[in-house]
Amino acid sequence: MEYEVIIGLEVHVQLNTESKIFSTATNEFGGSPNTHISTLCLALPGTLPVLNEVVLEKAVRAGLALGCEITQFTKFDRKNYFYPDLPKGYQISQYDKPYATKGGIHVKWKGQETEKFIPLTRIHMEEDAGKLIHSHDSSINRSYVDYNRAGTPLIEIVSEPEIRSSDEAYAYLNELKTLLRYVQVSDCNMEEGSLRCDANVSIRPKGEKGFRTRVEIKNLNSFKAVKQAIDYEVEWQKDMYARGETFKQMTKLWDAALLKTIPMRSKEMSHDYRYFPEPDLPALVITDQYIDDIRRHLPELPRAKKERYIKELGLPEYDAEVLTSEREIAEYFEKALSISKDAKKTSNWVKDEVLGIVNKESISISEFSVGPERIGKLVDLINRGEISGKIAKTVFEEMLQSKDDPESIVETKGLKVVRDDKAIEEIVNRVLETQQESIEAWANGKDRALGAIVGAVMKETKGKADPKIVNEMILAKIGPLGSKKQ
Repeated sequence: MEYEVIIGLEVHVQLNTESKIFSTATNEFGGSPNTHISTLCLALPGTLPVLNEVVLEKAVRAGLALGCEITQFTKFDRKNYFYPDLPKGYQISQYDKPYATKGGIHVKWKGQETEKFIPLTRIHMEEDAGKLIHSHDSSINRSYVDYNRAGTPLIEIVSEPEIRSSDEAYAYLNELKTLLRYVQVSDCNMEEGSLRCDANVSIRPKGEKGFRTRVEIKNLNSFKAVKQAIDYEVEWQKDMYARGETFKQMTKLWDAALLKTIPMRSKEMSHDYRYFPEPDLPALVITDQYIDDIRRHLPELPRAKKERYIKELGLPEYDAEVLTSEREIAEYFEKALSISKDAKKTSNWVKDEVLGIVNKESISISEFSVGPERIGKLVDLINRGEISGKIAKTVFEEMLQSKDDPESIVETKGLKVVRDDKAIEEIVNRVLETQQESIEAWANGKDRALGAIVGAVMKETKGKADPKIVNEMILAKIGPLGSKKQ
């Protein structure tokens, strides 16, 4: 039987504010256990939450970037459950009045020619819980609690169950991460828990309209893990149905060592949490002016930027995708372009030379030693005919080792293109005496022979001769292509 895969993703994103959502405790990753806390984080008697205004601003910014409708009347609720890392015995979240609804993400993945729009259900704000740390020593049956993460500001982005494969899910998460980093609401670092994902997976026979029993998968700490867990779970459910067995709605954990999903508990429903409005926080009224102010300050988003690069700058789609994959890369490219005024050559240098080193060394482009202004000047030197493309590679190597501008490197190293026609002609004549075979091939109509002759001249001049002058001189001396046949 052929099945259709139904996937919905719940993504928790940690906002990069200085303090936590309802207290002044630092919102900084790491630190010794229980040092980034306040009396509110520990739920000591008499403490009351106060909403961090920057949390609301960043949450709305994320919602607008994702094309959501911002709810003008929203409130917080208590989600009640008991666990050692939740000191209050409840989590402050949002239930029936989330601050953002609808919206969605356009995705495209390998092998897919057209984009697909994956709609969102909602985005809501909430606080994070603490962290349980279990002893690795089997002889010590003990667990510890670290409340550093308690109260960290989160937004939970919930997609509609419109994702149909693990490849789609992977592409969705990549695009979501790119968008959130563009608007600078989170670093989306999965290793530090800034972005966490739960996947809801079910399958149904092709053509069937209703939904069957779903499984929620947790403990997904990388995009690769999300893809692997979905693929495993789909095959597990197919096998269950093939054997005529049923299963209950449940929560599973992904075991990265065993590469399988493991049952954790039965899936909670909303009534299990006994939601009710948070009495210690007033309802929020988000005005049109507040929303418009944030919208006006949004940067150009990656999809729009990519289209502009293709239509206005004339870049190939691949170049545009690479250059807009991160906001910092796009900014680097645009700064270099403002000096070079040559989109394609600047694109080639950024995506091939600069990103080649950045990716090899696993650093961000902001950490790269050669700034965009120097790359722009290097491309400009090539365009003005001051240096050849080959010499530019030599200059770039020097730029990696120093803070000197390319102009000064060219000057001090004597790398300027030679334009002395007499000097170049002497070299051309000398080379032609050794290239009789190539000259014969050219005369017989083999156009590749010219490249061999030009290459020999450029080698003789150590790449410093103007290739245009070299070509003109050689053609003047060896005649037109296929002259023997004419």
